[in-house]
Amino acid sequence: MRSSTSGDLLADRRYAYAQGCLDDGDPDGAAEMAEQALEIAPRFAPAWFLLGRAREARYARDGGADEHRAALRAYAAALEIDPDDAQGARLALVRIGAGAAVSAVSPGYVRALFDAYAPRFDRHLVDGLSYRGHQLVAAALDAAGDGSLGRVIDLGCGTGLVGAALGNRPEHLTGIDLSPEMLARAERRGCYHRLALNELVAALAEEAPASVDCVTAADVMIYVGDFARVLAAAAQVLGPGGRFAFTVQSHPGDGLILGTDARYAHGDALVRQAVPAAGLALTRFTSASPRRENGRDVPGRVVVAEKPGASRLRSHT
Repeated sequence: MRSSTSGDLLADRRYAYAQGCLDDGDPDGAAEMAEQALEIAPRFAPAWFLLGRAREARYARDGGADEHRAALRAYAAALEIDPDDAQGARLALVRIGAGAAVSAVSPGYVRALFDAYAPRFDRHLVDGLSYRGHQLVAAALDAAGDGSLGRVIDLGCGTGLVGAALGNRPEHLTGIDLSPEMLARAERRGCYHRLALNELVAALAEEAPASVDCVTAADVMIYVGDFARVLAAAAQVLGPGGRFAFTVQSHPGDGLILGTDARYAHGDALVRQAVPAAGLALTRFTSASPRRENGRDVPGRVVVAEKPGASRLRSHT
């Protein structure tokens, strides 16, 4: 996450003590130190968030409606001070029974998360979690056997793993991401013709209708609650015959769930209904795990959806 400083050295010191107490399993000490920090710097959002975590831990330990209400107030205060929600207060509120799951993962939280994660992203994800979402998306497009992919937009491009996996198949490749730190690493990888710092739907809205031949999103939907908006935005920019290739984390039910891992999982029925509702045809829907966690494959699906009509690329071959 972004650097946590209030601008007051004493408040920052109390905040650091509070964090240390919580890390050591002492929510009572954490709550006391966080409250002392807030007496000095009452508009310090990270301290409110930490107080919420301490109160939540006390509620889990002891029960009691007062602790639950105190946690809710602290998280709500953090969100009021920082509406971009770099700390993840919306996630915390949903976790303790308040707020809507579909909007829990905010762009501000994702940006802060990946700015902090960027320096170790490739090493941790690929080596530590056996991540292969980028390879699954590239293989799904390879299976179509159409040669050039034309103009491609890679949503949530991160450090550029999809760009590297696609190789020279795109005629023009645009990468879009919320995190400046991730984009800096994608630029160094050298696979992209253009990189854009933006939220996914907003970025797609800036593209001309029917101007793109392919859209990709590898392991991106785990941070997207409003799945239908992304599908609709992708459908708008795709030309006839254009493809949207993406992965989802799946679960045995039908709808959307926000897991304890703070990621969204999409039921098969939700995907199968949302794709045609966006004006796309489902052409590929296969089971595949994008990564491993705790020694187990995370369940997932690889999806390719196509815009109806004759492809510009295929009609020229």
